[in-house]
Amino acid sequence: MLPTELISLVQDVIHHKCERQNIELKRASQGTPEKLYDTLSSFSNQTGGGVILFGIDEKNDFEITGVYDAQDLQTKVTNQALQMEPVVRPVFTVAEIGKRIVVSAEISECDIFDKPCFYKGAGRLRGSYIRVGEADMPMTEYEIYSYEVFKRKIQDELRIVDRADMDSFDKDALAEYFIKLRKAKPNLARQPEEKILQLQGITDHGQPTVAGIMMLGEYPQAYFPQLSVTAMVVAGTEIGELGMNGERFIDNQRIEGTITQMLDATLAFIRRNIRNATIVDENGKRVDRSEYPMVAVREIVLNALIHRDYSIHTDHSPIRVVLYQDRIEVENPGGLYGRITVDELGKMSADTRNPFIAGGLEVLLGTENRFSGIPTILHEMKKAGLPPAVFESRRGVFKVTLYNEKSGLRRLEPAILPEPMQKILAFCSEPRSRDEIADYMGIETPSYVVKKYIRPLLEMEKLRLTIPEAPKSKKQKYISVSSAG
Repeated sequence: MLPTELISLVQDVIHHKCERQNIELKRASQGTPEKLYDTLSSFSNQTGGGVILFGIDEKNDFEITGVYDAQDLQTKVTNQALQMEPVVRPVFTVAEIGKRIVVSAEISECDIFDKPCFYKGAGRLRGSYIRVGEADMPMTEYEIYSYEVFKRKIQDELRIVDRADMDSFDKDALAEYFIKLRKAKPNLARQPEEKILQLQGITDHGQPTVAGIMMLGEYPQAYFPQLSVTAMVVAGTEIGELGMNGERFIDNQRIEGTITQMLDATLAFIRRNIRNATIVDENGKRVDRSEYPMVAVREIVLNALIHRDYSIHTDHSPIRVVLYQDRIEVENPGGLYGRITVDELGKMSADTRNPFIAGGLEVLLGTENRFSGIPTILHEMKKAGLPPAVFESRRGVFKVTLYNEKSGLRRLEPAILPEPMQKILAFCSEPRSRDEIADYMGIETPSYVVKKYIRPLLEMEKLRLTIPEAPKSKKQKYISVSSAG
């Protein structure tokens, strides 16, 4: 960053008086902090990296203390960065504020094939960290494994189920599968059935796999009791709130079976517990409208069942569905897989954690494994006049939240957009870069403009990217949707 951007960032931090997900403060007035390994690791491992600010005393009301020696500090921080695997290359900026020198060290996110970044002196298992809010937390063994799965292309869905044999399959389900396969994949259907099962990941040399049992097993929970769905209805807006009769849950069910059976039963549970209203449409016809668009709900539950983690690390973790008064949450074990980030969901194709399960359900359910699930969810929520779905991926868990009309949240319309956003939309009647927008708004920190204004406008579909397939491109520009046509 430029010195002026550093000054602006320091002023913003002092104004809000807090560290952030991507900002760590160090006093450094008496010397270089001796152990920066945790922060170097966590920033390198998180999306977008982070910035270490030296010369601010968080414990003394965020006073600008200045650093003891800017040159020596950079040398010693670099020496610590060299002890990381992979080596971290900080980018330093020096600025003067009120005759005090402050220094920033920008830590870039490392490539996913190099993650996790860790301190070599402690080793991969003890030296890998992840950023949680304002803290650097040790990675769990599972979080480290999650990176290894992608790098080494480990296919947990193809694990052999030790206690299972061919009699563990539901014979009717197998017969139905082959009937549908002949229609969906006629060339493959010409092969012997044993070979088809092997090629489709349902068996491995005659032994059932996790994918095979979860799709076609007679009773999958005989081998994996927790590979199920727990569904509950809460009286209020938080777990722990009691109903009128003191009940913790209005409804509570453990849902078992194959993936298709769990999908049907989970949707039935949700339909049973959500509110429905009868309205008169624009043609004067009376129609029923549910609290949430069920097309979106189905996509979310199906995605959770397909893309959850099926490794030994999550054998004891069911999918959770919780209906609150103002929202529904669906949570599955296994955060986002591979290279995609939450911000990129629905905008670019994602790596698939369980391609054989996804492929099998294409045959069984006629589902599309073509990057359409997230766009469908977003479209359905918008069509229903409800707030956009919220996607979260943290510490090995992926969660989707849908808010209903009782949440009080609404999609902002142009007439009530904050004035700065309206100015940006008008300015972006032709493609503009983030630097151009920041300059137009008189803000010295482009990253602040992106977080405060541009990203929300993208989420509201008021702005769009000129290079949507490469969101982080240096040539990226933004144009208002009305101008783009």
